[in-house]
Amino acid sequence: MLIATWNINSIRMRLPRLLQWLERRRPDVVCLQETKVVDGDFPAEPLRGLGYQCSYRGEKSYNGVAILSLPLQSDLITMMPDEKADAPCRFIACTVGSVRIINIYAPNGGEVGSDKYAFKLDWYRRLRENLGAFADPRADVLLCGDFNVAPEDRDVWDPEQWRGQILCSEPERNAFRELLSWGFADTLRLLRPEAGIYTWWDYRGGAFHRGWGLRIDHILMSLSLAGRCLAVEVDRDERKGEKPSDHAPVVATIG
Repeated sequence: MLIATWNINSIRMRLPRLLQWLERRRPDVVCLQETKVVDGDFPAEPLRGLGYQCSYRGEKSYNGVAILSLPLQSDLITMMPDEKADAPCRFIACTVGSVRIINIYAPNGGEVGSDKYAFKLDWYRRLRENLGAFADPRADVLLCGDFNVAPEDRDVWDPEQWRGQILCSEPERNAFRELLSWGFADTLRLLRPEAGIYTWWDYRGGAFHRGWGLRIDHILMSLSLAGRCLAVEVDRDERKGEKPSDHAPVVATIG
């Protein structure tokens, strides 16, 4: 089984690229973030034309999450139990086969110490507290998405420049570790310990071509599922070419 996560940064703008990628890679499950489209305008038909069932929750111009899958989905939820209907669209979960799939688009946080930063840390706290309401750590659970956290210095192109900054501050990294403590493993790091693996590069300053990246998109798995993970890769080619997202897909292979 191939499971991918990709911050698409506007599904309507990247739809031709997404369709070509799906035809080429044929992942079984794809979790998308920053779809930036209300549900009525989500481009479900061309995706269904490739055989994908689509579940999504979105809003105009911001946020938005979706799960595409070739196998059938069940037990869909589109918000955390403590959220109201008007909450930002940052969470969606369903079951595909035996795997509980949770897709998140975590807040960016703006600047360390700001109100947006406090909201981000509180959002992570609520996610951690609510996990048990829709997933069992003893079962096969996969939590993926754009976490907007680079967990360690080896996930940052220049650790000293980024130290204490947004995406890399210690409270954010601690929030990530709290998620792991629920019963998850960072699957890429189980298989690939080396530094220099990134998933996001700023559009500005030629960051991609200079190698100025961060690893902020992750695929976490419960221990039972992580034991079956054969590979995790970043599809860097999707950050190239005309009008790419600023994120590249992360793809996990499960045996």
